Amino acid sequence: MKQIFFFFCVVITIPFYAQEKDKKHVFWEVDYFYGTILEHNPDIGHLITHHPEGFIVQQNFKTFGLQDWERRYNYPDWGFAFSYQDLKNPSLGEMFSLYSHLSFYFLNRNFKVSVMQGVAYATNPYDQDENYRNNAFGSRFVSATAVKTVFTKENIWQGIGFQAGISLIHYSNGNFRAPNTSTNTFAFNVGLNYQMKSEELPNYIPQGEKEKYSEPLAFNLVFRSGVNESDVIGMGQYPFYIVSAFADKKINRKSTFQAGVDVFFSMFLKELIYYRSVASPELDISGDEDFKRVGLFVGHEFRFNKNAIVTHLGYYIYYPFDFEGRVYNRLGLKRYFGESEKIFGTVSVKAHTAKAEAIEFGIGIRL
Repeated sequence: MKQIFFFFCVVITIPFYAQEKDKKHVFWEVDYFYGTILEHNPDIGHLITHHPEGFIVQQNFKTFGLQDWERRYNYPDWGFAFSYQDLKNPSLGEMFSLYSHLSFYFLNRNFKVSVMQGVAYATNPYDQDENYRNNAFGSRFVSATAVKTVFTKENIWQGIGFQAGISLIHYSNGNFRAPNTSTNTFAFNVGLNYQMKSEELPNYIPQGEKEKYSEPLAFNLVFRSGVNESDVIGMGQYPFYIVSAFADKKINRKSTFQAGVDVFFSMFLKELIYYRSVASPELDISGDEDFKRVGLFVGHEFRFNKNAIVTHLGYYIYYPFDFEGRVYNRLGLKRYFGESEKIFGTVSVKAHTAKAEAIEFGIGIRL
């Protein structure tokens, strides 16, 4: 799971280091949060006993429009964050997280949304003998996702400001190892921010007139892979392979629409079919059912610089074995390379509604 964090950091922050010659303007945020774990699955009801609390420390770098994408997105911040959360249950333990993040401003820069992605260290994951009650985290390292929304006022007095709002914090290992019921914390947060050398901030470069931009239809090929495990604890981890082909249409600098086909080769599913045929004869499974699946999907790519946030919604048209239903979804990050931007790397979570199946690592080409 450490590799997942490294990839997220690289995907999000590479374009900003290109500005190394430009002066960085750093400001800090510290937030205390207090909330509740949402019961998104009745299987974790026994783990929700008290109100979790913790803190988030963010190091932010301001942008002022030196690159086109900065002006296009109203001069967002980027940076890194560290958080600590006490889940207030001895079986769940505590979480220590590292993130990279982007923050977007609205309402005359008085309202801010920070999207954070990284990795968390769980102090008390599932253990068959010593911690069998923790069915939320099957591994010590899990992916961490947080969305923090605040009303903020910067530089009220000598660079010090104030913010308050709400957050949603999600921990999951994407079925990298069972169990993986995951947790979602809804929290209220309040804190202070500090702008270093606030008197030296430059002016924002004006956005200028919006240009009309589009591209002709393009075709893409993607290969994704990784390892995952079924929900049957102890069955073991198996590789999976996904081949995707899709067409996309870029309608402006921000949005690209997609439609295509996925072909899934999931080795864990092959093993699960055999296991069910032996362990559950009442299900009338022969064990010879095909483990392959084929899905059609539509999607959207939200682009900023050479990075993108990708969302897919799919439906299996070839579905010989019933596993979590015919509808699936994908949420991921994408990074284009080179001047031509034909080659790209991607990391994503494939799920059935809120139940993750796998964390996918992929490489593709846009023809």
